[in-house]
Amino acid sequence: MKQIPFTVPTQATLTRRMERGSSEEFRSQRAYALGSIDPSLYKIVDEDDDYEIPLDHIGRVWFAVEYERETEKLLVTLMKAKNLPTRQYGNNSSCDPFIRLYLMPDERRYLQSKFKKKTCNPKFEESFVFQVSYRSLQDRVLKITVYDVDRHRRHNVIGHALYPLKDHGAESNERLVIWRDLEREVTESTADKGELLVALCYNNHLERLTVGVLEARDLKYENQPSDTYVKVCVLVQNKVLKTKKTEVLKKTDSPNYNESFTLKLPVTSLDAASLSLTIMQHSSGHKDKIIGRVILGSFMFARGKELDHWNEMVANQRDQVTQWHGLV
Repeated sequence: MKQIPFTVPTQATLTRRMERGSSEEFRSQRAYALGSIDPSLYKIVDEDDDYEIPLDHIGRVWFAVEYERETEKLLVTLMKAKNLPTRQYGNNSSCDPFIRLYLMPDERRYLQSKFKKKTCNPKFEESFVFQVSYRSLQDRVLKITVYDVDRHRRHNVIGHALYPLKDHGAESNERLVIWRDLEREVTESTADKGELLVALCYNNHLERLTVGVLEARDLKYENQPSDTYVKVCVLVQNKVLKTKKTEVLKKTDSPNYNESFTLKLPVTSLDAASLSLTIMQHSSGHKDKIIGRVILGSFMFARGKELDHWNEMVANQRDQVTQWHGLV
């Protein structure tokens, strides 16, 4: 019998490695971006873009999921998002979104979409691959987090969507197209202590960490506003490497420190490093009291926004990354 050759139609794709770290780390993580897709291959289940918007709605995201059991590859395709919140009321172009994909419970690594400009209804049409065994698939959850980049280049979380992979029919290699409404990030309430604005920048060539202590807001005191300063400690494996202090500022609940400190930190120590920023209440003749503290660092020391800030600094070396943090 004459054999008929089987050919796969070629399609030009751009392969982009989005993971942080060395090439050896990337191979072990086995997660990468495939690039742009042909949107005609993915028919969206909910074609009605004018869906009824629930109260307190912050957007909806469409994506496709497929698991190849033979190769143990999880394919995730980002399609689009709709009705993301705008930074200016009545201006639907006041949003610059992008998306990060996490395979929970691993919060250390992510894959990232391209940035979209001036739209609350972005179309992504990008595809990504995670290497994950069939055995562990049932315990994994796909987390899709949508960000907005403001005019100060700060990455602000809009919300996230969760998709437990145990809900996916991995046996049949079936591609599912799904939509989810975004949920707000749940964070611990820190309104009773205040917030601190911190800027981080790491230069891998000089092995230098720059910490900017910019300002605090809504600080809470026992009685009335007092003099304050910020103590900055860099730790490696919980051992203090260096300690710095800002100048003392007089009696205000929203002090502007605007100081930066440069500290030596080897690249090999990044995964074992953490940064403690403590706002102290200064009193002459009395022991200084702690108002609140922020801990930034790798996955061994931080979670949530504090971990995200550190990871973003590592991923964007030599760029300053600025973010507000609640005091604990």
